Parts: sequence; C-alpha cells; structure tokens
Amino acid sequence: MLSRRAKRLLLTGGLIGAAIPALAGAAQESLLPPGFGDPKLQPPVENKVEPTPTPTPLVPPGFDPPSNASEPVRPLAPQDTEDSALKDLEALPPPPPARFYDLPEGEVRPTDVVGVIDTANRGLPVDAFGNASGAYLGSLMAQLEAPLPSRWVSMTLRRALMSRVQSPRLADPVDYVAERVRLLTRMGEADAARMLAQSVDIVNYTPAMVRAAYEAALAASDPAGLCPLVEKGRQLSNDAVWPMSEAMCAAMAGEPARATTLLDEARRRGATGVDLMLAEKVVGAGSDTRRSVSIRWDEVTELSPWRFGLASGTGAEIPDRLLGIAGPRMQSWFARAPMVPVARRLDAAEIAAALGIFSAHSLIDAHALALDNAETDNTAESVAGRLQRAFTATDMGERLSVMRALWDEPAGDRLRRYGRLLLTSDAAARIPATDANSGELDMLVAALLAAGMDREATAWSPMAEGQAGSLAWALLAVGAPQPGVGIDEGRIEDWGALVSANASQRTAMLAAALAGLGRIEPQSAQGLGVAVQRENGWTQALDRAAAARQPGTVALLAGVGMQTGDWAGVPPDHLFRILRALRQVGLDFEARMIAAEALTRI
Repeated sequence: MLSRRAKRLLLTGGLIGAAIPALAGAAQESLLPPGFGDPKLQPPVENKVEPTPTPTPLVPPGFDPPSNASEPVRPLAPQDTEDSALKDLEALPPPPPARFYDLPEGEVRPTDVVGVIDTANRGLPVDAFGNASGAYLGSLMAQLEAPLPSRWVSMTLRRALMSRVQSPRLADPVDYVAERVRLLTRMGEADAARMLAQSVDIVNYTPAMVRAAYEAALAASDPAGLCPLVEKGRQLSNDAVWPMSEAMCAAMAGEPARATTLLDEARRRGATGVDLMLAEKVVGAGSDTRRSVSIRWDEVTELSPWRFGLASGTGAEIPDRLLGIAGPRMQSWFARAPMVPVARRLDAAEIAAALGIFSAHSLIDAHALALDNAETDNTAESVAGRLQRAFTATDMGERLSVMRALWDEPAGDRLRRYGRLLLTSDAAARIPATDANSGELDMLVAALLAAGMDREATAWSPMAEGQAGSLAWALLAVGAPQPGVGIDEGRIEDWGALVSANASQRTAMLAAALAGLGRIEPQSAQGLGVAVQRENGWTQALDRAAAARQPGTVALLAGVGMQTGDWAGVPPDHLFRILRALRQVGLDFEARMIAAEALTRI
C-alpha cells in the first residue's frame, strides 16, 4: 500500500519508487527524494482506482487567502513524465497569462522570461530547462535539501537558478520564480535570492512569491526589503509579522506615531518576546527617536530568519551559541551581513567560501578589510597578517610554512579547512612550479583547483607525475584540461590505498571521476567498485535531460543527487553520472572542478 506522501508525489510529480538498493554491498540511505528509487523494487500496480485527493495549493504556511479572492491559487501541476496521467493534465486549461498592470510605458517586465544573468555574463541559455514542465522542476526545487556538500555543484546550480530562462509549461510563471528564490535562500545565497525576487514586479507577486521574497529579504539582512511586501502580505495573512513589518516601514518613512500604533496592533495579534523587541529596535533606528531597545536573548533557543534578518540588519549582536547551531546556511547569510563588523564575520566567511557563496577573492578581501580595520598594531599573527606574508615573503620556504599553518589551523572543522584552501589560492598561484617548492605539492594543487585555477595547477604536472599515488597526481588526473599525468588502474588503486580507513571508497571515487570525465572506460570503473550500470528514476531523468541538452535541468538534478551532509556520503556512481551529464551539456570545466573537489574533500 502506498504511503500518503508517495501518493501525493505520484499525483503532483509523477515520480514514485522504492529506495535505492544498498550501495557497494553496504546499506546506505538514499540521497534521492521519494520517487527516484529503483523501478525494479516498486510494488505491483493494483487494478483499482485510488480516490483523488484535493491538490495542495501553492500557499505558504501562515498565509490564508481571503475567501472572496478574485483568482484561485493554482496548484502545482504534475511533472513531465511518460505516465498516461500527463495526457489528462495537458488537457487542462493552461496557466493564466502573465499578470500585467498599468505601469509606465516601457517599464513593464514580462514574467515569461525571468532572471538576473544571461549568456553574456556566464548565464545559461534561455532554454536551459528545455521542455521540462514547471511542476516537475518546481517539485525538485521544493524537495532539494540545501546547502549541498559540493561547492562547485552549488555554484553551477546558482548559475542555473539566476539565469534568464523561459517559464516552463504547466506552472504559474511567478510561482516558478518563487521556487527558484526559495532554493537560493536555502542554499545560503542571500544576495542572489534577493536579486532574483526583485526581477519580478511586485504587482505580479503571488502568495508563494510574497513568502519567497520575505525570506530572501531577511536572509539579506534587509528589513527595508519587507516594505514592498506589506500590502500583499496583509491581504494574505493575519500573522503579526505584517503589522510589525509595516511599523518598521512607517518608521523608516518618518512616521513614528503610525509605527507605534502598528506595534500595538502586533501585540494584540500575539507578538511578544525577542521578535517584538527586534521590530521595536528597527522602529527606533528608522524613526531616529533615540529610543534604546535592549535585546534579551537569554530564553531564545532558535535563530529564525526573522530574528536573524532584523538583528543583523540593525547590527544587534547575535549570541555565538545561536549562530553556532544555526547551520552553514545561516552562517553564509551572516558572512555578508553589512551591519556586522567584518572581524566578527571571518569564520562565517570561510564557511561561505567553502559552500560557494563567497569567491576566493571575496574571502581574501574580507580578511584584508579586517586587517585594515584592526584596532591594534599587533596583527602579524592574525590570519590576515600571516596571509600577507604568504604573498610577500622573499623566501619561498617561509611562504609555504605560513600557508601550511593556515591550512592546518581549523582542526576538525571540515568546511573551514576547505575555506582555507580558497583563502590561500592566490598565494599558491605565486609559488613557482619547481622541484624546490614541491614539498607542499598536494596542498598547492588542491588550493589552485579549489579556486578553479586549472591552468596554474597543470604547471605542477611534472612534479606530480613523479609522485604517482599522491593527492596532487589524482587531482591533476581529473582537474587538468588535458591529463598531464599517466593514468592506469594500478595508480588508481595505489591512490586509494594511501588511507587505509576508506581505501575502497577513495579508489571508487577516483575511478568514478575519471570515468565520468571520459578519461577511463566505464567498465574499468566498474571493476574498481563503481556501480556504473545502476538504474533508477534519478539516473533516467538525468540521462534524459543530458540527451535533450538541458544544462539547467542537469544542474538541478546534480543537486538532487548530492543531498547529504558531506562528500563522504556521496556514492561514487552518483559522481560518475553527474560528471558525465555535465560534460554532455557542455559544462566540462564545472565537471572537472567537481571531480577535483570530490577527491580533495573525501
């Protein structure tokens, strides 16, 4: 008998299946959402008609549309599948046309093509998602757990979500943008989410878009970003957040008396505690009343987006205990909060860099700014001070010694350790590729490829060829534009054996990466422990998207196949499939960088 969740996915996404079978002979929880299981394990279809439940509308929790709404909220329609149900769905009336209102001539923005970047600035083509239905794509986005373990998969997905792409069929175009915004917010991409939300005119906002823009504004530490949403939010919900938001906006508009009245309304609707105090702090700052509001965090056990956005937006100090349990997503929001002193954001900035939200240059700039703003002259042993020596020391041995100390410092913190590779990548690029400097060969190559400097890394190929079985050799085998090192089965097995605790997994991941990049045959990878022939709903969807040349859909499905806490949980066959699909749609560079990242971080 099917579960209620599986029935819902069958109706709204057309995907249903059992869990992926055990990987490499050991039980392992599937990384894929329900519906991407092995079709061989699906229960037999019974010849009976199940009652059809009422579709769940796309209304965010806490939003109750008025009963006299002139236009009903459209539910997500089913995904693009070969199921016969699709024919029935395609017979339904199409989604309503883009809602245009009376705006000044030339200022109306359509909703059929929405995005921030295009092919001129590294965006994907307008047809990057092909003919995949909006219900299918929206369902994948809504179910995708983020942040992802891979920096490079995350950055590739960000490109896809931010690109100016065609609105798909079987979906409300604005609701589809809302799903893109919400996924970017969950990925930690606060600025990208806010930019995408602002690419839709407020008059066209749906309930789902209101919620998505609300979350993006808070993630971006931008209380003022709530102001355009207040009118629609008030119409959709009686939640106390809206009178509090309107009170903050009234204060910022120079209406302190009205702001006070609205805060009283929020209290009547149940606003209390730190949530109300934070709104009062914004009101006090916005109206310049010099009213002092002391934020008491003693009884607060969770840092919600509202609390984060208002506290960071006003520079209120958020306790470390709350930031520590907030997770990498909120750490990434915190890393770019402009009202928080940069020195306090440095650890979070390294996490954001490891997740792909910060570039290597942005991370270096953050440390440099902290060095410039330091209130003491004793900065030589700070991270920024040592990084400066890694750039400027005349002795190459000293540079390498400083870099080694920076790499080793965040002991036990895997995200920040990878962030340190990015922090030192520019310094690594200034180390001449000679035998005399090869004492830190593995980490130098890892730092260069972490930041995408594949040509600089390739200069170390002669030294790596002489150390077959080293990390540098494996990284250049997958990360160089053309392999500059010899590749054979014996070397692959030797590399895995370097670490006895997970030797078989390391061997399989290297073999999967090489096979996915077309540098060894899939049959060779299978002999090294990669289940290259495994088939399930996810592999079939990925293969179809790659064959149809849909880079956006491939990027989204790559994220779906990596929903785990870190690289140790990514099955080798998933890596193989993802790299192969990316290459098929022309994302060769991204495939190589993902492969190098996998070997660096397992």
